[in-house]
Amino acid sequence: MTLLSKSDQEAVTAAINDVERETDAELVTVLTAQSDNYSYIPLVWAGILALLVPGIANYFGGWFSADLLMLVQWGMFVMLSLVFRLPGINTRLIPRQVRHWRASNLARRQFLEQNLHHTRGGTGMLIFVSEAERYVEILVDQGIADVLDNRMWEGIVADFTAKVRQGKTREGFLECIAACGTLLKSNLPATHERNELPNHLVILD
Repeated sequence: MTLLSKSDQEAVTAAINDVERETDAELVTVLTAQSDNYSYIPLVWAGILALLVPGIANYFGGWFSADLLMLVQWGMFVMLSLVFRLPGINTRLIPRQVRHWRASNLARRQFLEQNLHHTRGGTGMLIFVSEAERYVEILVDQGIADVLDNRMWEGIVADFTAKVRQGKTREGFLECIAACGTLLKSNLPATHERNELPNHLVILD
């Protein structure tokens, strides 16, 4: 998984600049590789399997003494805990609802941390992407919500999410910003020049 290069980030900034020249909306884009480290997930799965698999095998086969069974369970727990931490395996163990819940929470925290709720006229918009979760969300402040129903963003989010799944995050950002810009220019055209928030792509560590 690779976050956007410097040239990709510059392209996103240029796209935001183009949109903000023709609308009162303040766009902020945030990208993160993963919304949580999910450190507890490998331990949960390793614990369940380490208890069940040797226990079931011993119940039907009688292979282990009590002491040996405990050693096998501990050994399996340690081994699986390490294996399940591998990035390609870890994300597959996390239920989709948990991944999206964590990503959604982070998106809302970023809306506040990036001061999108403090813009004049309530015209802040956040485009949030979490790559590992294949999660995209658009959050807007009241000034935009008053003129554009939240359902207007659903198709844009769906298209962007498909791009993230394909590993085309750069293209997804540019197409999303352009599509949002089309709606914003028509419904929230520029009335004065301003730039309250940074236009560069925010990449979270």
